[in-house]
Amino acid sequence: MLKVKNNHGIITIDDSVIAGIASIVASGCFGIAEMKAKSVSEQILAFLKKNRKDKGIRVYTRNNRLAIDVHIAVVYGVNIPAITESIAHKITYSVSEYIGFPVDKVSVFVDSIITK
Repeated sequence: MLKVKNNHGIITIDDSVIAGIASIVASGCFGIAEMKAKSVSEQILAFLKKNRKDKGIRVYTRNNRLAIDVHIAVVYGVNIPAITESIAHKITYSVSEYIGFPVDKVSVFVDSIITK
């Protein structure tokens, strides 16, 4: 959770908000077939809640610094290094612009390749 203190009080941004932004940005990138669950417990939650916006995203905050893990499935035949670099760049830029905090690191994990 990020916190900013100003003369009006304290502003907090929950990790789920950041994960939602990152998920929307990543889902719009070329070559991504789907966001993948990062654990068995997330698979169960995804089954119970169909509209989870943060599926496949894990946000780490420490001392108002951000690190984001992204788990994806890509379409067969795409250039995986190019896609992962593009996703990391887009998430870093978008999250920094939307919430006003720098993103230290975005790690993109390709969990599977999907053929269509």
